[in-house]
Amino acid sequence: MCEPDVIRGVGWRGWCAPDTWTDTEGQGEWFDLSHPIGRNLPRVPFFPEPVLDRVYSIPEHQINVTAISMVVHSGTHVDSPRHFFNDGPAFQDIPLSRLCGAGLVFPVSVNSDGLIGPEHLMPAERLLKPGDILLLNTGTHRRAGSEGYDDHPALSEAGAQWIVDHQIKLVGVDMPTPDEAVKRRTQSFCYPVHRKLLANGVLIAEHLTNLAPLTGLRVEVMMNALNILESDGAPVRALARKLRYG
Repeated sequence: MCEPDVIRGVGWRGWCAPDTWTDTEGQGEWFDLSHPIGRNLPRVPFFPEPVLDRVYSIPEHQINVTAISMVVHSGTHVDSPRHFFNDGPAFQDIPLSRLCGAGLVFPVSVNSDGLIGPEHLMPAERLLKPGDILLLNTGTHRRAGSEGYDDHPALSEAGAQWIVDHQIKLVGVDMPTPDEAVKRRTQSFCYPVHRKLLANGVLIAEHLTNLAPLTGLRVEVMMNALNILESDGAPVRALARKLRYG
């Protein structure tokens, strides 16, 4: 149950995880965890499609130039606290140390209409450290481009609190959102998972893909997000590789 804001857009509580640079050393191949940006970019149903236009083309012109218009929360992206809290940091205010570092790709097996609670996350406890990045592989990314992609599990509020309590600095999901799927939302829906995580300084990455090769491993992660002034989110080229030393 959501508690209404005393003042809408106010509620930022600061960063919950240590703001320290993690000295990581990965090894081997980098894996791209991002969907390529195109007209079929995964997005929640109420966001418009991206628009890509070739404004100059060879041979009519000497150069090729492409213009793009899209919602920053479409495709693989990171939410800043400003997404829900006007008193929280926008993208230019996010320290780079919050967007990269060591973490874990963790498998979660629940039904498409299920909730991911502490009982699903507890097995990851022994592999996590304060300030880690946690990437959840629910298998939903395999349905991207189909109607089934919009039928996905969600974090429970207790699951979100577990992430806050374990000082995770960024949680990533292979779904449109860690909140309840749009098709199951009631009129009173108020994004409880986003609010819980972002209010406590846990960044959120959505629409991840290609997690299978790294599932169950500690990894080095880079969320190479665009630095968009005053933005509530940013498209990201998400990369990860196995940690040399776990």
